[in-house]
Amino acid sequence: MTTQQKSLEEWLTDLEDGVYGGKIDLGLERITQVKNAMALHPVCPVISVGGTNGKGSVCAFLTAIYREAGYKVGTLTSPHLLRFNERIAINGKPVDDNTIIQAFEKIEQSRGSTALSYFEFNALAAVLIFIEAQVDVMILEVGLGGRLDATNAWDSDVAAVVSVDLDHQHFLGDTVEQVAFEKAGIFRADKPAICGQNPPPKSMLDYAQKIGTHLLSFKRDFDIAYKDEKQWNFQFQPSENLSGSLNAKKRNALPIPALRGDYQLNNAAVSLAVIECLFNHLPVDNGAIRQGLLLAENAGRFQVLAGRPIRVLDVGHNPHAAYALKKNLRKLPFAQKRTAVFSMLADKDMNQVIDILKEEFDEWYIAPLDLPRGRTAENIQAALIGAGISADKITIFNHVKKAWETALNNANENDRIVVFGSFHTVAETMSARQY
Repeated sequence: MTTQQKSLEEWLTDLEDGVYGGKIDLGLERITQVKNAMALHPVCPVISVGGTNGKGSVCAFLTAIYREAGYKVGTLTSPHLLRFNERIAINGKPVDDNTIIQAFEKIEQSRGSTALSYFEFNALAAVLIFIEAQVDVMILEVGLGGRLDATNAWDSDVAAVVSVDLDHQHFLGDTVEQVAFEKAGIFRADKPAICGQNPPPKSMLDYAQKIGTHLLSFKRDFDIAYKDEKQWNFQFQPSENLSGSLNAKKRNALPIPALRGDYQLNNAAVSLAVIECLFNHLPVDNGAIRQGLLLAENAGRFQVLAGRPIRVLDVGHNPHAAYALKKNLRKLPFAQKRTAVFSMLADKDMNQVIDILKEEFDEWYIAPLDLPRGRTAENIQAALIGAGISADKITIFNHVKKAWETALNNANENDRIVVFGSFHTVAETMSARQY
């Protein structure tokens, strides 16, 4: 008698419930043990992408550009918005349920008594699937920090840290320097690493120097310049030549990226710096770069939906992202009524996010997130009132979907609705009937 195969939904439920021993246990011992047992050793270049914000967009740019250059690209991202499959993509397309189920089954057969978390299963499955698909390049988005994140079980050929700011303080530390040290953990000796801000935090510089990483930073080793409102130029001029392995390069007359927001040009520059570091292994021409910049997709990152009223989805959930959202909202057309659909998790700095964005909205539609880490609507309301927002400007709903649908029904074509505060807030909105 054969045993019926578990569905992907059943696998994910078991993983979420910790059936395989899997509480979050920051460290690489468990995943490295299973990785070695399964001989998951990529033969293609591996790119690690970390950072407080912007890493999803960099993964999207790299995926689109390498795909347009004719390479087969495996991309691991997290979290997902609507389906787990989004996390494991080949050439930008999520793999199917059966492919993931087969990978999970192989991991289960190989792990023995080693406990594995949801995230460790996720990373192992992705790399297994990419190896079996014989991809030309793997792009691994770091989930949490870097040094002890599951993706760091694999050595990268190029590592990128897009930005550094406070987030996940209970895991990564209470200062930017502590966070930067954790994120620098994806660097490798004698390999190039990219930092998307200048100057890089001192702890990152010190760590790179200590282990012999060749750290290239924005504004020093690579830079951007606007040509006009529709085009920009990229210059790559590494101050460390890595024994002649890196070549100076100019990429001129590039189109403004399809992804919205001022910061996307910086994210694109980080992506191009990564491409130049791997150019000898994976050459890319200007045509592929131009097409990739125009075709890159990254749902929920300052995503402006077509039509009226203006509707914006933004997964930003920390102060750094809130400042970027504020800047980008101020560049949108004038709106008569500005409505926020808002909810956050309890382990995020909600008070500062509200303080940054409180002047951008005339009314707030709030709702709880039905998650262990979700805040109650009353908690969110109290924070808004504490920030000086009048109680009559706040409306409580039982679900984010209902808040979104009511905002749409109450809006005129000259109004603006912005959904933000969490991946979960945006995901609930995207699953609504009127999305």
